[in-house]
Order: sequence, then structure tokens, then C-alpha cells
Amino acid sequence: MLVAAPETAEPDPHPQVDLTRLPNLYGATPRGESGHGKLDTVANASAGPRLRSIGLAVWHFVSGAPLTYIWLSVLMITWNIQQHLSHKQLHDLLLHRSTNIHALGTDPIHVLFSSLLWLDRTDFEPFEPFLVPFAYLLLFTVFLAPAEHWLGHLRWLLVGLTCHILATYISEGILYFAIEEHSASQRLVHSRDIGVSYFLVGVMAVLSYHIARPWRWGYLGGLVIILGVPLITMDRHELDFTSIGHFTSILIGLCFYPLARECGGPQWNPAKLKAAFGPSRSREASA
Repeated sequence: MLVAAPETAEPDPHPQVDLTRLPNLYGATPRGESGHGKLDTVANASAGPRLRSIGLAVWHFVSGAPLTYIWLSVLMITWNIQQHLSHKQLHDLLLHRSTNIHALGTDPIHVLFSSLLWLDRTDFEPFEPFLVPFAYLLLFTVFLAPAEHWLGHLRWLLVGLTCHILATYISEGILYFAIEEHSASQRLVHSRDIGVSYFLVGVMAVLSYHIARPWRWGYLGGLVIILGVPLITMDRHELDFTSIGHFTSILIGLCFYPLARECGGPQWNPAKLKAAFGPSRSREASA
């Protein structure tokens, strides 16, 4: 008696595969299981608070130095105005705000303060105009803002304005004497002298008292070399009164040591900064 063999199903030439159960070729676990999905969730959850803390730190830093950043904002507005003026218009505008010998003799209060609100576009002509705001943002953030945090608003203003006013009168006084002795050109009586550099340099000098030794001497030495070389190498017949003013601002700023000592507070120590980053590097290396 013949018995029929049981029918066997032919294999499906296109079987359906559950892709969620396949291992990832790069070592990751399948979607739906613990792995990158959870890691991404944790990373996204921790990134939000980290960004908020960074934003708050930036806000506290900026809001703690309001005079610095209000002044910077005004400079950026006047810088933008300059870009729309012709050379003649710019020359006339800046000349009426320059702390030259003629202006100091006729309207000193006006030019001493209005000169702090403008930058001379011709001083930056080799550079692209859009780079200048970034350069001043860097200078104000690295030097003026930390000094305002440390000194306080009124002391910061006192140091900067004193350096600006005294350095202006000393440099222009030396220039006036040189003109009287026929050692400098008479046309320099109406020279263009405008900008924030005397204020900035004076505050940079007093900031050296906030840096721990021996780093202080390196910082101060660099400042003296950078601003002292133009003074030494200047032409005696074309007196560089700006270089005289810069170096004078350093000396005046250093005279504020008693005021700096009153401020106290922990001094900035680059060695501690290096130590703070050291453990994180070692942890990353071990991981």
C-alpha cells in the first residue's frame, strides 16, 4: 500500500527579515535596545543645562562690566557711521573731536570726552573694516571688562579717565615744546589725535597688579616692550606724540598701586588655570 509523502512548503525566495534584530555592523546595538538611543537621550538632556549655564556665565560677565560694553557699543555705532562718510567728511568730523594743541586750548572738555567715542578709520585702512569691531571686542573683553570687575565701576572710570587726560596733556605738551623749539612741524598744532588707546593702556597697566607674581613681570614687560619700542625708534623731527602718550599711560596706570591694593581679591594665577585643566585631560586620556 502506497502512502503519499507529506507536502513540504517550498522556501520563500524573498524572506522577510526583522531588521530590528540584526546586529549593527559598526558595533552598535539595534534600535529599540539600550545603546546609542539612550546615550543620545542622555547627551541631549545634559546639553541643555550646559548651554544654559554657559549663557548665564556670559550674561553675568557682561552685565558685571556695564561701562565697558556700553562704551564698546557706542564705538561700534560711531564706527559704522564712519563707513558711510567720504574722506573729507571724516577728516572734518574727527578733527573737531581731536585732542590736538589747538582744540585743547579752545574747547578742552568737549574734545577730551568726544575723542573717547570715536576711532580713526585711517588707522585701520590696511585691514578690512569688519575686523575692527572684533579686535576691539577682544581687547575690551580681555582687559577692560576684567579690570571693571576687579576695580569696580567708579575706580575703573577714575583710572581710565586720569590716564586719558594726563597722557593727552603730557604728550601734547611735549609736542608744543618741540614746535616752539622748531624741532617739530607747525602743522601738528592741528593734528588728528582721537581714540581710546590712552584709557585702554592705562587700565591694562593697573591690571598688572591683579596678576600673581612672577607672571605679573612677564605681562608688564611685554606691555613695556610693545609700547616702548615705537617711543625709542621714533623720528625726532617728526615727533610721535601718540607713542609718548601710550608710554605715559603705562606710567600713570602703575601709579594707582595704592588704589589697586585696596581692591584686594584673589589674584589671577595662570598656574592655577593650568592645574584646573590638568585633571580633565588626564581623565579623558584614561577614558
